[in-house]
Amino acid sequence: MIKVGIIGATGYAGAELVRILSRHKEVEIKWYGSRSYVDEKYASVYRNMFEIVEDQCLDDNIEELADQVDVIFTATPQGFLGGILNEELLSKTKFIDLSADYRIKDVDIYEQWYKIKHQSPQLIKEAVYGLCEINRNQVTKATRLIANPGCYTTCSILTAYPLVKEGLIDPATLIVDAKSGTSGAGRGAKVPNLFCEVNENMKAYGVASHRHTPEIEEQLGYAAGSKVTINFTPHLVPMNRGILATEYASLVRKADGSLPTEQEIRAVYEKYYKDEYFVRVLPKGECPETKWVEGSNYVDINFVIDERTGRIIMMGALDNLVKGAAGQAVQNMNLMFGFDEKEGLELVPCFP
Repeated sequence: MIKVGIIGATGYAGAELVRILSRHKEVEIKWYGSRSYVDEKYASVYRNMFEIVEDQCLDDNIEELADQVDVIFTATPQGFLGGILNEELLSKTKFIDLSADYRIKDVDIYEQWYKIKHQSPQLIKEAVYGLCEINRNQVTKATRLIANPGCYTTCSILTAYPLVKEGLIDPATLIVDAKSGTSGAGRGAKVPNLFCEVNENMKAYGVASHRHTPEIEEQLGYAAGSKVTINFTPHLVPMNRGILATEYASLVRKADGSLPTEQEIRAVYEKYYKDEYFVRVLPKGECPETKWVEGSNYVDINFVIDERTGRIIMMGALDNLVKGAAGQAVQNMNLMFGFDEKEGLELVPCFP
């Protein structure tokens, strides 16, 4: 068994890591790191862990933790790991970072969008972007550092990636309209996330400025083989979990001027995802819904061709705390250590 430490174990993504890893047959959690709840029993913070987790919360001392475990998950705000990670720590243990500190390869773009100075830019090149379905070979070979993708980005990229890669859509026309449950904003107390602010309400935020935009553009740019610029607009909806991305793009017409057919588009999705356990391409006519992926590591995807406009509408749904965060991090860990990729993650979606 490998020994695991979690920094940020009492945040929403950290709690999902605990939930998943507590039943992972290859893992022993040795450190429940939490700046806010040091010395408190973990099960008193999350009562769903009563008589499941007996440990107390420890601090976020990564220097001490690195000597004790085989891998550290950092479910922390932007800038935390980037501010302390160095060669000495990486020589002791592996890191899977759930923040954005190592996702974007261009440090200038990271600093522009996140408004913070990166303290360890020399490590960005080494970090492997951990979107397993498109980067599995690199994740498997990663030896020290994985940058776990964002929740909006995972959904947005996987939904459009096959068509961008195969040149069936014009990525310059791509518009991503996405909705997220409130857990995506984290567990910290913030006025915009109070019940009375969120309930019976829906709003756009981060319009033309959301920090996941350059991450989506960078990864789809690799698929397209050229720079990609998109419109990305997130919305907050009054539910606990889930992301639904609805994406619009112009189809690339064939030499005879006709549009790709539904069968041709579906064949491309099947080509990329038929062997991907966690990506479910739905039958024709069925639209992804967040309730059918809740609590699971699945992504549900489908599309509709609008022949009238020459565009395609692509749709994707996932649980922002599982496939959008903790589940994907465990999937990365499984690949990194040579375990069955599905270990600990064969979670049936919850309903109702």
